[in-house]
Amino acid sequence: MKHDFALAAASYDSAAVLARETGLRMAERLDYVRIAPRVIADIGCATGEGLRELMRRYPSARPLAIDFARPMLGAVRAQTPFLQRFIQHMRGKSPQLINADVRALPLAAGSLGLAWSNLMLHWVDDPQPAFLELHRALEVGGLLMFSVLGPDTLKELRDAGSKTGINPPLRRFIDMHDLGDMLLAAGFADPVMDMEMLTLTYATPRRLLADQRHLGVRNGMFGGMGWRDWRRLFHAYEESRVAGRLPATFEILYGHAWKPQPRVAEDGRAIIRFTDKQK
Repeated sequence: MKHDFALAAASYDSAAVLARETGLRMAERLDYVRIAPRVIADIGCATGEGLRELMRRYPSARPLAIDFARPMLGAVRAQTPFLQRFIQHMRGKSPQLINADVRALPLAAGSLGLAWSNLMLHWVDDPQPAFLELHRALEVGGLLMFSVLGPDTLKELRDAGSKTGINPPLRRFIDMHDLGDMLLAAGFADPVMDMEMLTLTYATPRRLLADQRHLGVRNGMFGGMGWRDWRRLFHAYEESRVAGRLPATFEILYGHAWKPQPRVAEDGRAIIRFTDKQK
């Protein structure tokens, strides 16, 4: 998918309605969290809208824009006006652009105060290595906040497949309870997961496919299948029209968790902390 994301850098913003909405809702959740991160990272940053919101909220933090598609990082830079870039550079607050995979971040252990990822982690076949790497990169007390697609995404197409006897090769997404278990297994504390359904509408199935192509995810979302089967599937999909529009439902899972004090040293010895009760 890396090649698809790279090609989509120029068209991404034209179709990123869902990502913008989930980003806003993630940002609202930060209103209830008291943190003062020294370093913030938008991982899977795309064109940088999430990072710009984080920079507004935490102006004293050092911002990192991380994406494994290099052209997306170019778009992050291009979308910042020259004068603003100059001021950020003079203040030492220009976003550092990092071309990297979330499963192998070129960051020192304990270097992040806030790791943010909006609608990216579900494209990793197994999120567990990503959670382990994010845990490593966060400082003690650091926060991971993310959103991903859930298993009921595009349920209208799955329902159409049931009606036609076609099993559409749509990507399968992980349940939020399993994601919570993964966070605990990676060493995070107090994971919180919640879910909501967001529905976009389209004039035709081709418009849905076009949006996914502009986002760079069509091949990742829709697997290979013969065009005849797609035509039968889309014919059944037409039955779900509401007020002349085709609904496309996306299950959005939101999660956040903290990196706690370690309980075991690197050599395997248990860590016991003593506190003065009088204090």
